[in-house]
Amino acid sequence: MTEEIANAEVIAVYPNKVRVSVDNLLDFQKAVDSLRVGSFLKVSDNDNVSLICIIESFSIEMRAVDGGADSKRVYMIDAYPLGTLKDGRFNRGGDELAIPPKKVVPATKAEIAAIYADAFKAEDRFCFSSLTRQRDINVPVHGDRFFNKHIAVVGASGSGKSSSVSSILQKAISAKNGEYQGLNNSHILIFDLHSEYAAAFPNAQVITVDDLVLPYWLLNEEEMEDMFLESGDNNNYNQEALLRAIITVAKRVANPTVAKVNFDSPLRYDIDHLANALRTLTREKIDSDNSLIIKLKDGTQKEFVDTDDQLTHYCTEKYEFAIKATGVKKGHYADGSIDKFERRVRSKITNSRLGFLFGDKAKNASLEDVLRQFTGYREKLETNVTIIDLSGIPFELLSITVSLISRLMFDFCYFARRAESLTEQPFLMVYEEAHKYAPKSGLARYKASLAAIERIAKEGRKYGISLLISSQRPSEISETIFSQCSNFLAMRLTNPDDQAYVRRLLPDTLGNLTEGMPALEQGEALLIGDAVIMPCVVYVEKCDPEPASSDVKYLTLWKEQWNGIDFSKRANNWRG
Repeated sequence: MTEEIANAEVIAVYPNKVRVSVDNLLDFQKAVDSLRVGSFLKVSDNDNVSLICIIESFSIEMRAVDGGADSKRVYMIDAYPLGTLKDGRFNRGGDELAIPPKKVVPATKAEIAAIYADAFKAEDRFCFSSLTRQRDINVPVHGDRFFNKHIAVVGASGSGKSSSVSSILQKAISAKNGEYQGLNNSHILIFDLHSEYAAAFPNAQVITVDDLVLPYWLLNEEEMEDMFLESGDNNNYNQEALLRAIITVAKRVANPTVAKVNFDSPLRYDIDHLANALRTLTREKIDSDNSLIIKLKDGTQKEFVDTDDQLTHYCTEKYEFAIKATGVKKGHYADGSIDKFERRVRSKITNSRLGFLFGDKAKNASLEDVLRQFTGYREKLETNVTIIDLSGIPFELLSITVSLISRLMFDFCYFARRAESLTEQPFLMVYEEAHKYAPKSGLARYKASLAAIERIAKEGRKYGISLLISSQRPSEISETIFSQCSNFLAMRLTNPDDQAYVRRLLPDTLGNLTEGMPALEQGEALLIGDAVIMPCVVYVEKCDPEPASSDVKYLTLWKEQWNGIDFSKRANNWRG
């Protein structure tokens, strides 16, 4: 399109908006094939500086002709400034445009393509999308800034969110600096809530609840409390202190050669020692004058050096206490105050559904084996992508599972940086449906996972571990996590609360441009952030293969002949 065809002039310049009038209807009709909401304009002055704007809206005004009674239509275009083009180079923001501007023309396809092509050095470019209206123009991002500054992908169900995440990750694991054979050095861990991503990454290591080894002895204080304490129990304070004391003693018993043992030390211990100590405490009979002396059923007594010595024996020995005797009273915890707590611990560690935490594999696993499992460094099974299939994890343990894995990965990267000074294996943690385990909620059940993910969000970049948050309900995600993201892919959002939440947290001021989110087609998104040269609406390239996230074809299946159900098979799967 030529400058003459546009026949437009700037009539107002605001800090976040430019208003353009087009008074020649014929010329405007010629331009309409190329101009639409989301198209680019170039506003120029006499100093060879151009302001690149994106069209937000059209309107029509009626104006009097030469002060007479006749009137004519004037077409008004409101556009948001994105940056300046000077000497062929685009810069975000900037106030170098001289006022008043002299002319307005639609930016040509070549100019727009040049802006994106010259945005970053060739070695820094990472491309997974193109402009929605001009899909032959690729939109690269700065690869390092995209992955190390946290990413948020948000969109309603059916907007193409999972496919977009898969497309980004597929391109990341296929990128290579050279002609070498084999895997590149990308490391990605995906928390998959609905078993979608295994289909998109056929070479990935998929860890289901049957394969997962997540030893109980790696749980920290918040995770242990979430596991064993009942929310709202009046005795939680005493139970928490008792839990810490017994586990610390159990770790000392199992690791006699370790000089410094703390409650949070990643050391193996026997979970049966915890159960045995609690059982003993609920039945304990002590001397009326000395709580370190216990009275036994056979009429004898045993004296301990101190409380730690007492707990050590309670972990490893079984005692039958006196029923009734002179000078004997119930122990401090034999009054029924921890009976429910003891039963809860026993039921958890004997629950077959929790074998990945308390089973024999978990008891015997080493810290190195656990870390190899999540980092993709298993012997003869090295992979770029590791998928944690959370679909089989009991819902009440979802937060603990996510918390423990996230914390282990952070600590793995943290101590690697401290020991080796350089980060040679940066990790990307992908949290699918993050609002399920990192919500904006004060509930105790989410305390552990929130703390772990928020720590990565706030500190992870320094140690080579970053986030990709994917959610259809961004308004329900912890604001601490979401606000740490510097790159956004905002797909179709129809919920007003979600739209407002995204609009408020986006780092770029785009005014009402975000109001177009409800009308985006599948695969389209507003791409914005530190890694992109300027905000734009893009179409994310289709992934191949695709994740298993297609909708159930209700009517197609309903029209088929009545189909039977194998209830025994389903019930057996249900029972586990």
